[in-house]
Amino acid sequence: MLNSKKTLTVLLTALLFSTVSFSQWLKPKGKGYYKISAWYLNTNQHYTDSGDIDPNVTRGYFNLNFFGDYGISDNLDIIAYVPFFSRTHRNDVLSGTTGKVIAKGEVFNSIGDIDIGIELKFLKTRKLALSGGIFLGLPTGNSSGGSDKSFQTGDGEFNQLVRVNFGIPFSISEVPFYSKAYLGFNNRTKNYSDEFRLGLETGLNILNNKVWLIGRSDIIKSLKNGSLNAQNNQGNIFANNIEYVSLGGEIAYYISKKFGISFYYAGALSGRIIAANPSYSLGVFLDIK
Repeated sequence: MLNSKKTLTVLLTALLFSTVSFSQWLKPKGKGYYKISAWYLNTNQHYTDSGDIDPNVTRGYFNLNFFGDYGISDNLDIIAYVPFFSRTHRNDVLSGTTGKVIAKGEVFNSIGDIDIGIELKFLKTRKLALSGGIFLGLPTGNSSGGSDKSFQTGDGEFNQLVRVNFGIPFSISEVPFYSKAYLGFNNRTKNYSDEFRLGLETGLNILNNKVWLIGRSDIIKSLKNGSLNAQNNQGNIFANNIEYVSLGGEIAYYISKKFGISFYYAGALSGRIIAANPSYSLGVFLDIK
């Protein structure tokens, strides 16, 4: 099994930084948004390097993660994503003719890769918000777990994502909406290919500020400038030269002004060298405004 490079995607986390909260603006000084989530992906098929879908041995990925976004000042936020428990498992491999076990299933647990970053406000008006940030991927997970070293919870390398964000608030029939987008470049080390990233998001607030309905799309395009083999291992979500177009939706319900619960669903509409099954996330959050 090759060493691998993680992706910060809606397929792996709830992108981490494109799913941070239900506002397009930075947090005011001393305010924050904090969330604990359970994320799960069970995959029995994957996109090949040509974009076709092939079957694979069923693998499952699960993590418990913490996300935090805190306003250091009115113009600067610190953001962190910490998958403090990550599990990768593989089902038994059975013979198609005899039904006997060819290879036993396996489970591997560890911490995942931690991401931390800062975001700086460039501009904020009633009609436009503009910000930029840098996010660092720390190699805290295990890149070669399990008996065959394919049970990964991290990539074993240090990467840097630079991103610019645009946000626009508006209303339709007095219903609050927002739209935002980001453009980013992800520098990947240890001979992994760099990436261009694009994300789009829109949300609306209903039921007297109690419910947010949010739609998201993320695109990752590999520059294919790394030297590692692009092939993955039977649909493993960790590989070099991953590409995809994903679409997801989230619903968040505020139980009180600060506390709430959320559910997120996302899947790849197309891709290369990435799992072809959808992922799910359920979380509880604290929003201090």
